[in-house]
Amino acid sequence: MNYWLVKSEPEKYSWQDFLQEGRTDWTGVRNYQARNFLQQMQPQDLVLFYHSVSDKEVVGVAEVVAPAAPDTTAETGSPWVAVALAPREALPQPVSLAQIKADERLTQIALLRQSRLSVMPLRPEEFDTLLELGAR
Repeated sequence: MNYWLVKSEPEKYSWQDFLQEGRTDWTGVRNYQARNFLQQMQPQDLVLFYHSVSDKEVVGVAEVVAPAAPDTTAETGSPWVAVALAPREALPQPVSLAQIKADERLTQIALLRQSRLSVMPLRPEEFDTLLELGAR
């Protein structure tokens, strides 16, 4: 199993929107490195959902339910893909970017090193640390 983090602006697509839909295709990714990460995602991989721009916090856990397929929002024949995600659970307590920056166990997390990337891998220990912080 692999672990990931996806980012979404809550004003455009929030955790609440995701819960109401119950499943979504993670479309609209137009960065080659993020696309490559989407292509690596497999069903049952776990994904942390991060509210970017305004809230800047991890708010929930999702699961990959279908592997990468052509992104239906892109032009036919383009290289862009999407994966299907389903929500699993909200974190009891959101984990803020300030908390992430302050935790020495997370100094190498991709969220801090490549802050503009919308899809990124997490090491198992980073995933577990974020869950721990979100349980407080």
